[in-house]
Amino acid sequence: MSHGPSATGGAALKTGGHGHHEKHVPVFVGETEKRLQELLTRYPTKQAALLPALWMLQEARGWVSEEGMAEVATVLGLTPAYVKGVVTFYTMYHQHPVGKHFIQVCTTSPCHVCGAEDVVKAFLEQTGCGELGVTSADGKYTVIEVECLGACGFATPVMVNSDFLESITPATVADVLKRYG
Repeated sequence: MSHGPSATGGAALKTGGHGHHEKHVPVFVGETEKRLQELLTRYPTKQAALLPALWMLQEARGWVSEEGMAEVATVLGLTPAYVKGVVTFYTMYHQHPVGKHFIQVCTTSPCHVCGAEDVVKAFLEQTGCGELGVTSADGKYTVIEVECLGACGFATPVMVNSDFLESITPATVADVLKRYG
């Protein structure tokens, strides 16, 4: 029984709704395979290591493709459907390619009142993204809104990749982008 394009073991051509086309190259080989094997020694079952394995995949590729999910399923002895269920549940896994710098701007009510929408507009204009979820033409940036970054006392909080930034205003966006340019 086939579980998707990569079940044959060969490289599969990925054509997705976001216009990306690439052949899947296995991630869990060489050093990454060694890291995974070491990681597995810290968990009671392979299934318990699913989230960190997905992080490893995303770290290596920048996002989690269908073929990547199938690879993770294979190395952990899970079904691709189970892995996809986990990936689609968590917002931290990118299901399509994103820019080198993934920018999340909190727009929850407290941040909205403090000007978060203007911060979003500044990021969209200054990165060249133009719209939320769209990657800039140079591939450097993707900007999204998030519901809450858990720092209501420091409006407007922003995450750039895994860096947490506090009290961002439209006037400070240019300085933020210089750090990641």
